[in-house]
Amino acid sequence: MAQFKIKRFNELSTAELYELLRLRSEVFVVEQNCVYQDIDNKDQKAIHVLGYLNQELIACSRIFATGDYFKEASIGRVIVSPQHRANKYGHDLMRVSIEAVEQHFQTSKITISAQEYLKKFYESHGFKQTSESYLEDGIPHIEMKR
Repeated sequence: MAQFKIKRFNELSTAELYELLRLRSEVFVVEQNCVYQDIDNKDQKAIHVLGYLNQELIACSRIFATGDYFKEASIGRVIVSPQHRANKYGHDLMRVSIEAVEQHFQTSKITISAQEYLKKFYESHGFKQTSESYLEDGIPHIEMKR
C-alpha cells in the first residue's frame, strides 16, 4: 500500500517538488509525447497529493479549491508511475484526492478535465461525463463532474 502525504506548495521540500515535476514530465511529456507547459503557475494555488512506496514517489495529483481552476473544486495532474500502474495505485490516489478535497475545501462537488481514454476509471470514482470530447494539448479530453 502506498503512503500518502498532502502538502500545500510552500510545504513541499525542494526534493519533493523536483520529484513531482520529474514524474509529471516523465509521463505527460515523454511517455505521452506531448510538448506542453506543465509548469503553469497553478501549482502554487494547489494542494499536492503525493503517493510513496519505499520512499519513492510513485503517484501524485493536485487539488484546487472552488473557483481556482473550475467553478467547482477540482483534481488534476493525476499520475501514477508507469512501473506501478499494474498495482492499481491510481485508485488509491483518487480516493485520497477526493477525501482531501472534501476535507480541505468542505465540498463534494468536483470537476475534472479527464483524458478521454480514462473515462471508465473516473466513472468508477463517481464522475460522470458532462461535455463532448475536446482537445487539450493535442489529447482528447472530457469534462467530468462528481
